[in-house]
Amino acid sequence: MPRPERPLRLLFVCTGNICRSPLGEAVFAHQARARGVAGRYQVDSAGTHGWHSGEKADWRSREVGERHGVRVESRARALEDEDFERFDVIVAMDREHLREMQARCPARHRPKLELMRAWDRPGSPPDVPDPYYGELDGFERVFETLQRCCSALLDALESGRHRACAPEGGAARGDARPSRA
Repeated sequence: MPRPERPLRLLFVCTGNICRSPLGEAVFAHQARARGVAGRYQVDSAGTHGWHSGEKADWRSREVGERHGVRVESRARALEDEDFERFDVIVAMDREHLREMQARCPARHRPKLELMRAWDRPGSPPDVPDPYYGELDGFERVFETLQRCCSALLDALESGRHRACAPEGGAARGDARPSRA
């Protein structure tokens, strides 16, 4: 597969950017490093709302990540209109995030938007559940979901089956799964 001149830029998005999206960012980056392909990707996360801007990820996201050897170090920030231009792949944690992004995103950039769970096993629910109001075990389940989804997403990107790997305006080889909207 021909690789782009620059790293592919991925953005993981949830509501406040303190639970799911920073964990998704950290899991994807960790998996890319483990495979020796980290230089091919720039990874970030954001929230559809800026309530927690500047804050560290929720302590439970950081704790679950640490248990699995994944450092969750990002600081919360709000999704910006420029992100639709800047990123190649924008991954929503649930359908509400996807709808909010579709409403804000210029039409030419909407193909960049996809659901995280589109990369999960067939028949899986469409949304990564929000663990914020629960206990640590909910964060553990979110971590397990993100592990599977990020691995499948990375597989598709590395094999050239993801639409972000296609030449401008073209279709990727065997265009892999997304997006369940």
